[in-house]
Amino acid sequence: MERTNARYKTSLKVYFPSPADVEVFVTEKGINSFYESVENRKECCYIRKVKPLNRALNGAKVWITGLRAEQSENRKRMPMIEWDETKQLYKFNPLINWSNEEMIAYLRDHNVPYNPLHDKGFISIGCAPCTRAIEQGEDARAGRWWWEMSKKECGLHSGNKINNLK
Repeated sequence: MERTNARYKTSLKVYFPSPADVEVFVTEKGINSFYESVENRKECCYIRKVKPLNRALNGAKVWITGLRAEQSENRKRMPMIEWDETKQLYKFNPLINWSNEEMIAYLRDHNVPYNPLHDKGFISIGCAPCTRAIEQGEDARAGRWWWEMSKKECGLHSGNKINNLK
């Protein structure tokens, strides 16, 4: 599905999870099985997020992310540029050293559109049942998979080891 963005004069291709994969997952494990274990949640994320992203990145030379180091322990170790051997592309994290305050200031100063849920305490946004607003003083990732104690990653930015480039 293609969608045109008039402001940035570009078209965007939208990727969806495979209906067959979702059907098998839900049939075998249940509609809300992601609440039952970290393994089930990661499988759900893999089907609904990782596989569509992999299709989108197929043939790409560079993957540009919005990752920031302060978002999680895993992300603190990520460099600005990486080589992903599995995907055979460079992963560019231009905001990796930005603070939340710097990012918000940039959005405001440059009138960049953003998700209005951020203004309602949804600092890290994922799938609807897996995301909640955070309370004052909570970690930015506390609203993701709020029912489990885990590393709070879905698999998009972890998994196969990536070579770091300085």
